[in-house]
Amino acid sequence: MPEPRMRPRKSGGPVKFLKPSRPAVPAGPPRLLGFHKPYGVVSQFTPEGRWQGLKDFIDVPGVYVAGRLDGDSEGLLLLTNDGQLQARIADPRHKMAKTYWVQVEGIPDAAALQQLRDGVDLKDGKTLPAQVRMLDPQPAMWARNPPIRVRQSVPDCWIELIIREGRNRQVRRMTAAVGHPTLRLVRMAIGPYTLDGLEPGQWTDLAL
Repeated sequence: MPEPRMRPRKSGGPVKFLKPSRPAVPAGPPRLLGFHKPYGVVSQFTPEGRWQGLKDFIDVPGVYVAGRLDGDSEGLLLLTNDGQLQARIADPRHKMAKTYWVQVEGIPDAAALQQLRDGVDLKDGKTLPAQVRMLDPQPAMWARNPPIRVRQSVPDCWIELIIREGRNRQVRRMTAAVGHPTLRLVRMAIGPYTLDGLEPGQWTDLAL
């Protein structure tokens, strides 16, 4: 473990120690990995309770997650060994677009979709305007294990939602706020990086 760095002391001031931080510049060539995170996997290398960790799928030293994805969500997760790149991807101040395909309960009408576009009032404040559309045709998605629980008497559908924030469980809270709880959530893209060509549990190096 690297030694703590000592901050120069001003005249008469106490000595302060800084905790070692993740290097902004990687020791080796910068890498960016795209991982198709399955349901039931947390966005960290160590497992947590009933959830698997990333170490069960990715054996690449020195990479860190750039933007988390909940254990019960699926789709694109980015990892990098470059601290500056990680900040550009994960920091909400950069407002990098994140594209989700969301299976919701019920069929949202035009008013519900417009609410999502305009911003939804949540407990932690109103969301920024979002892009949203019904997916037409409806996608044929890969099977999830375990499968979602649906009510046979209630229809469901897939919508595409693009946001530029990173609040905790934001998409799920947004759809619930307009009367359409999320049944399944898949992140399809982060900025220019997409899930294309990756099966659940697969990862690949992405071009920087």
